[in-house]
Amino acid sequence: MIDFSLSEEQQAIQQMAREFAQAEILPKAAEYDRSGEYPEDIVKKAFETGLVYGPVPEEYGGEGLDALDQLLIAEELSAACAGIGSCIAINSLAAIPLVYFGSRKQKETHLAKICSEDKKMALCVTEPGAGSDVSAICTTARAEKDGYSICGNKTFITNGGVADYYVVFASIDRALGHRGITAFLVPRETEGVSVGKKEDKMGQRAANTTDVIFDNAYVPAENRIGEEGHGFKIIMQTFNHSRPGVGASAVGVARAAMEYAIKYAGEREQFGLPILMHQAVMFMLADMAKDIEAGRLLAWQAAWKGTQGLDNSKEAAIAKVFCGDMVMRVTTDAAQVLGGYGYIKDYPVEKLMRDAKVFQIYEGTAQIQRLLIGRALYKEYF
Repeated sequence: MIDFSLSEEQQAIQQMAREFAQAEILPKAAEYDRSGEYPEDIVKKAFETGLVYGPVPEEYGGEGLDALDQLLIAEELSAACAGIGSCIAINSLAAIPLVYFGSRKQKETHLAKICSEDKKMALCVTEPGAGSDVSAICTTARAEKDGYSICGNKTFITNGGVADYYVVFASIDRALGHRGITAFLVPRETEGVSVGKKEDKMGQRAANTTDVIFDNAYVPAENRIGEEGHGFKIIMQTFNHSRPGVGASAVGVARAAMEYAIKYAGEREQFGLPILMHQAVMFMLADMAKDIEAGRLLAWQAAWKGTQGLDNSKEAAIAKVFCGDMVMRVTTDAAQVLGGYGYIKDYPVEKLMRDAKVFQIYEGTAQIQRLLIGRALYKEYF
């Protein structure tokens, strides 16, 4: 039996996230957008509230939340500020390889410490020449006595300049292609690890985004996550878990833009009526509402399927690409509804429109998602 209602526990999680977002994030969103500084104070409060390491089991100090619970949090935080929401959510994303593929010793030693000491994490996949094509990773991990020496440059790494731990994907043998990719947990203090330039971004400016450089950074073999050559599988399954959350974050941004547009359209009068009552504007708002609802349900479906232990790769790609495209349309139309005010930084819709664009880019571009969906269709029908 299909049931779209939230449990009492889920309603409590949603309410907690909403109250935190409205009280702690929203009042400072514009300030951090202007400065581009990392919101250390807000992230610290998010740790204290239990909003950071949702997918980590309680026995290791996390919240033990399932994917649907995390979507509720993602939507609420991003409705207040997608950049600050990203600062919080990226820790969970980086923890996923350890949660699902780490050994019990790694979880007891590292994951428990990360949670108990409020350590930050970053996921290091993208490189200057390897983004959509993960198999083209150039970072190498050369086997040495009892460990590996990692060399390479990662780029566009969220939390790159503030993370205490990096989950790094490198190749043990580039001739093997994607079969050589292997995952490692690399502490920030490891010799040979350094942080490159901080990017000055269009949107989601509060999220710290930098290069991370590995220059013969040695890690012991016990820091390898999973088996050699299993890194590509780990990356793909990590994205299958996280992409519905990206969709939910996009829904949060779109929802905020729609709410601002509705409020403005209900108060602004032209030709003797609120502009909301003019069909041209009313239809724009109606399209926003229907697309937001559809995006939310697609994200929920993809997350639910993952929680059932089923392959959700197609559904995760559908949710991610739909919501990414949707939030760009909705925020653009919201700016149009506000007219000249939608183009001015004093009004929040301008920021929401800038924040929206990257949803079509990070964690797999809109074009790559379509490719994944198409390949899945081919397998289903041929």
